[in-house]
Amino acid sequence: MKHFYLLLLTSISIATAQVQPTASEKVDESLMAKKAMDANSIIKNLALKNIGPSVMSGRVVDLAVNKDNPTEYYVAYASGGLWYTNNNGTTFTPIMDDTQTQNIGDIAVHWPSETIWVGTGENNASRSSYAGIGILKSTDKGKTWKNTGLLDSHHIGRIVVNPDNANEVTVGVAGHLYSPNKERGVYKTIDGGKTWKNTLFIDENTGIIDVAVSPNNFNIQYAAAWQKDRKAWDFIGNGEGSGIYKSTDAGVTWEKISTPSSGFPTGEGVGRIGLAVFDDNTVYAVHDNQFRRKQSEENKDKQEGLTKDDFKSLSKEQFLDLNDKELNDFLKTNNFQEKYRAANVKQMVRSNAVKPVDLALYLEDANSMIFDTLVIGAEVYRSDNGGTSWVKQNNDYIDDLFYSYGYYFAQISVDPKNVDAIYLSGVPIIASKDGGKTYKSINGDNVHSDHHALWVDPNLPGHLINGNDGGVNTSYDDGENWIKNNSPIVAQFYAIAVDNQKPYNIYGGLQDNGVWMGPHNAVENTEWHQTGQYPWKSILGGDGMQVQIDSRNPNTVYTGFQFGNYFRLDLENDKRVYIQPKHELGEAPYRFNWQSPIQLSPHNQDILYMGSNKLHRSLNQGDTWETISPDLTQGGKKGNVAFGTLATISESPFKFGLIYTGSDDGLIQRTDNGGGSWEVISKNLPQNLWVSRVIASMFNKNRVYATLNGYRSDDFTPYIYVSEDKGASWKNISANIPASPVNVIIEDTENENMLYVGTDNGLYVSLNNGNSWESFNNGMPYVAVHDLVIQKEARHLLIGTHGRSIYKADIAQLQNLTPEILKKELYVYPLENIKHSARWGNSWSSWSKPSTPGLDITFYSNRDEVYQAKIKSSDDILVSETDIVSDKGINILSYDLAFSKIGKLNYLKKHKTELKTADDGKTYLPKGSYSVQLIGNGKTELVTFEIE
Repeated sequence: MKHFYLLLLTSISIATAQVQPTASEKVDESLMAKKAMDANSIIKNLALKNIGPSVMSGRVVDLAVNKDNPTEYYVAYASGGLWYTNNNGTTFTPIMDDTQTQNIGDIAVHWPSETIWVGTGENNASRSSYAGIGILKSTDKGKTWKNTGLLDSHHIGRIVVNPDNANEVTVGVAGHLYSPNKERGVYKTIDGGKTWKNTLFIDENTGIIDVAVSPNNFNIQYAAAWQKDRKAWDFIGNGEGSGIYKSTDAGVTWEKISTPSSGFPTGEGVGRIGLAVFDDNTVYAVHDNQFRRKQSEENKDKQEGLTKDDFKSLSKEQFLDLNDKELNDFLKTNNFQEKYRAANVKQMVRSNAVKPVDLALYLEDANSMIFDTLVIGAEVYRSDNGGTSWVKQNNDYIDDLFYSYGYYFAQISVDPKNVDAIYLSGVPIIASKDGGKTYKSINGDNVHSDHHALWVDPNLPGHLINGNDGGVNTSYDDGENWIKNNSPIVAQFYAIAVDNQKPYNIYGGLQDNGVWMGPHNAVENTEWHQTGQYPWKSILGGDGMQVQIDSRNPNTVYTGFQFGNYFRLDLENDKRVYIQPKHELGEAPYRFNWQSPIQLSPHNQDILYMGSNKLHRSLNQGDTWETISPDLTQGGKKGNVAFGTLATISESPFKFGLIYTGSDDGLIQRTDNGGGSWEVISKNLPQNLWVSRVIASMFNKNRVYATLNGYRSDDFTPYIYVSEDKGASWKNISANIPASPVNVIIEDTENENMLYVGTDNGLYVSLNNGNSWESFNNGMPYVAVHDLVIQKEARHLLIGTHGRSIYKADIAQLQNLTPEILKKELYVYPLENIKHSARWGNSWSSWSKPSTPGLDITFYSNRDEVYQAKIKSSDDILVSETDIVSDKGINILSYDLAFSKIGKLNYLKKHKTELKTADDGKTYLPKGSYSVQLIGNGKTELVTFEIE
């Protein structure tokens, strides 16, 4: 296998290029272009239906509650938009769907004037925190919206509005997530967003993550600055620029108050800070302290027995002297392969095949490293003199709250009526009644573990509303018990899949909410509260990832959670087997992507592929593995985030062993012989971008598609390519898609000319192999589309979004939109017959709604036109007619299968029969054959249907 490494060396010579962030002017142009595409799309009348699920919800970033009527509030979801309730969270209404983003960092509401301010772009700095488009404003409770600027801010930390003046607003701008930029710091407007003034700028790497105001005096404001540097391979969430600033003139001027003499930490280790103000004098700060703990403190609570870190310092002699039982306990506890037990591991060390440190390295994957970084972590400071001096409140470490990823949390809340009652949001949520000295968890049953927002009722003690990664919870006893308020459909899917059962099921992995499955025709309502049977079921925990279903047996499912922790599930018997490939002791650990790719071979469903930085193949459903490649990446980079990993795998359905891989650092490689040799085929593509998909065509053996994603460089260019020669050459087919990172591409299963693409702001379809694209968003807001799959038999397109759960589209007519039909001036699609029912228009009770039939008449018009539709019986009686104003493209005329008044009279003149009027006042057509004539554009088209 030496030829592997010769090929790897050739890949190192690939030219590198600096990926540039997309300019705000380009973003603005693209938003206008997207709006025009929506208006002119020839498929704009084809509907996308949201099918849920809702119960697991998605990440909440902020809450705005009417303190005078706390049954009325707004919930901001990280990537699911803004939702409103006025019945205490019983139901919610989305109010931002007509805007050009669903990504939110913070909201502020001026209740007297019904003015809402939305800072777009999530303020958490996670892997799936999407950029926004500035500040949105509504003056009518969300009926209409206006963008008021700060387009290049990307991520908004906090918004505060003067309670006495809806036009005076202070905004903390976090700035770009992955690149330096100038539009950061504190911005202020006094004219309702017409103009903004940057009143505090620190540097291009430091933004403002939080702003807090005295409840008694809007002039007294505090701002938390946060210096961070996130890359795809590394995240430094701290720096000299981090600190606390204060203004006494409503944010016009600022002074840094976290000075070396203030008592608050300063220097390189200062991380994210959250603020809570009780009154003009007392202010709290929670700090994610990234300074390392002292060595003696690291080992203070050392567990019994051997630990991973012990092996980093053991000499060969010391290792060989270890007690065999103690060593075996360590090996078994840490899931070393069965072949690694005390006797043979000692022999390996004795013969210098491995070193003691290799046992530590064997366990250090990306997931473990998150929790192994021994930083000081969460700490709470309090000032009782307006920030002049600070006193640390906690004597002991606040462990098991932030771990080492405080960048995701750092929120503190104070009870407006009790200066000593504070709450820290993390994993879990904890409360203190002594000013932060001691704490207890108030997470409770029915509550997700990752917390980001908390509202404390100033008028009703114990009333809390909590926003977390699993939606909204309400408590009336200070966190002892919680109610779940999860009717909004805002789940954040990473990946979806379907099986072939009837009805078919949909499977999906979600951000921090595991893997779920449910029938595609499940109705999203609250009936399950009564029955106890929610149609969707959780089948695995963690951050849910990719799913593969054995086509022979849908009870055999392969799925997992972050960093390649995958399982083979036996759903029928409720069993699971861990199947992650393991490196050999002494080898460098495999690098697994956050969302590691898997694929069942289309040629044999016992064969499973999985990607780390190498490609692994199992011939027996994951029980054993063989590595069939060298490192297929550029080798990784030094950092604290798993990188240099495979992100996508595709085996050609035409030939076993014709496999493509794509890496997160920009390499696409191909093997024609099942891993015997590999070739880099991405040399002529833009370099150093995340390969979000590589797809072997199901129509042409030599065709392959690739999408690249620059999101992790703040590059929003859509990169979409096709090759007709297995990657020897590529053609750019992004055409007219506006700037937005591309996450997924798939072919249609019936129409070779048709492609679907999902981006960070919507769905597109091409009818001509990517030469041009149509917007496909009817019924779906601008939301990140992470995955697409077609259920072939049902002819359904399923759209997995990261913020609004799953959408379903019936694409039968779309699939039939062939080049021949597109050349026609008018084409009416054949109609399916419909079964007659005596219950049409009738209800079993005066309190229930009648059941009503419907027939959708779908047609294609090559221009905007007015058509006359005539419905006739088999003996040419006109039973109903109407005019329809059509758009260029596909149109749908919905017919209720009822007589018009004149049509009924016409029918009765010729047929001496009784026609009963239904409860809803309509007279429905009897059984028989009917025709639909569509007349216009100089054409007449006729189709028939039967009521059986």
